[in-house]
Amino acid sequence: MNINIEVNNRTLQAHKGETILEALNRNGIRVPTLCNMADLTPSGACRLCVVEVDGRDNLVTSCSQMVEEGMRINTHSPRVVRARKTLVELLLANHPDDCLYCERNGSCELQDLAAELHIRERKVLHKSFTQKLDLSSPSIVRDPAKCILCGRCIRICDEVQSVSTFEFVNRGCNMYVGTTMSRDLNFSNCIGCGQCVLVCPTGALHERQNVAEVMDALSNPEIIPIVQIAPSISVSVATEFGLKPSKDVNGLLYTSLRKIGFKYVFDTAVAADIATSEMASELIARKESGNNLPMFSSCCPAWVKFVEQWYPNYIPALSAVKSPQQVMGSLIRNYFASANGINPSKIFSVSVMPCLAKKFEAQREEMTTRGLSDVDSVISTRELVRLIKLYGVDIQGVEPQHADKPFNIRSSAGKLFGISGGSAEALARMVYFKLTSKEINDSKINEIKIVSGVKAYSFNAAGKTFTFAVVNGLKNIHSILPVLVSGEVKLDYIEVMACTGGCVNGGGQPYVDDDKFVKLRAKTIAEIDEAEGIKCAARNPVVQAIYDDFLGETGGEKSKKFLYTRYSKREVLL
Repeated sequence: MNINIEVNNRTLQAHKGETILEALNRNGIRVPTLCNMADLTPSGACRLCVVEVDGRDNLVTSCSQMVEEGMRINTHSPRVVRARKTLVELLLANHPDDCLYCERNGSCELQDLAAELHIRERKVLHKSFTQKLDLSSPSIVRDPAKCILCGRCIRICDEVQSVSTFEFVNRGCNMYVGTTMSRDLNFSNCIGCGQCVLVCPTGALHERQNVAEVMDALSNPEIIPIVQIAPSISVSVATEFGLKPSKDVNGLLYTSLRKIGFKYVFDTAVAADIATSEMASELIARKESGNNLPMFSSCCPAWVKFVEQWYPNYIPALSAVKSPQQVMGSLIRNYFASANGINPSKIFSVSVMPCLAKKFEAQREEMTTRGLSDVDSVISTRELVRLIKLYGVDIQGVEPQHADKPFNIRSSAGKLFGISGGSAEALARMVYFKLTSKEINDSKINEIKIVSGVKAYSFNAAGKTFTFAVVNGLKNIHSILPVLVSGEVKLDYIEVMACTGGCVNGGGQPYVDDDKFVKLRAKTIAEIDEAEGIKCAARNPVVQAIYDDFLGETGGEKSKKFLYTRYSKREVLL
């Protein structure tokens, strides 16, 4: 039902039941806010979204006030602007004056508000902050001095990720955001997904930087730098270089990384194809034995750590196959190096990932072979952008190139790993092909309903019925686990992505102020899959060549040695 409201002397239509802020945004009127988050109930904590409403003595927070018929609103009256300016001045009172050195310089919401409100001097006395910098996590750096108590990290971690790493500690002027028992992040239950980093409006939370060590390797003549690029990266960086949003720039990235100094550039989607082949054999074997079903995906390290901490009884159900990042790293060390007469210890293996938890995954002790880590350093998508700009590469002025052999041809199924439901679809294609020697088509797939928020479907292959489920975001895992316990539905495979939407929305992706950009990334990957000819890993000639030359057979001795891993229970403070 529509109602009429008056905003800044103009009559607008609003929907009954929506907030003033929602109505304003829908009608193209911007009101600043630092605490409001889409799809979550408003908290009204920052007060920056205040507006003037006729008949009300006090200013009203537009994020929490519902619209009413005939309501007259002024969004930028002198009183409102003064209030917002005072609020930002108070936030800046004990905020560090180190913008030039801050990770979020140029993409800081507080900085943007200060400029918008023309705040050019400190008018409130400074209060020193005693909380120390937390550098304990391999994924995330926490700088409490830059926290403005907006509560976004608390809400995304609790209400969306269901992890609850952060909380408000103390009250009043002594309040701060901390972890359980105020311990460092590496002692907390943080899974490193980085969603808190994406929503933090300042530099209070940011990724652990690995650019410096990558630059050192690039400048060392005794080191052979090799880089792999995750499937979602190529559709996530276009706007950072002034190109059309979600444009696939894979070829341009390969060229740029070679210009920077990487000796070899590989496509992680090839490793995703190999991981899919191994997972298919693993799932078929489990199906025949009836053990450890359903099989859970293990390509998302944040989800794996979540299981190790909260549901250790499900660890045997996790796929034992390494993630595509680690599969590629292992193959570089143990196959590519030998085939090209390279000493594995001379290789510096870098991966470009959309996920901050990948930094944690790379340094797990299980991810080593003969004392060498599968991957030496992980940089986020944002770090990749900084690296390319730092080396002065004009990405718009280079010619696209292909990835280097032997990891240069992928199936579109490997590319699908970048979106929610992608690894499940790739696996379904591979399982069907292994059992029937044919490619599956949509008519063979039957969607089924199990619980809200979880997509599920089944297909028949060689007389066996397989049922897959896709859990999009960690919050929904709590919906499907009771179904498994009750035995209402028999599932064979469950894909879980910690970040809603999958890797296209990973914690290391470029900052965006609208979800439409994330959806555009996913749409581009789906269009790539639709347009390309090799849709199944089994049809990838590179995958077959790697098995012929090195691995032997799927699930064989070499695969188990180099491509499989183990997980174990983790004790953390609650």
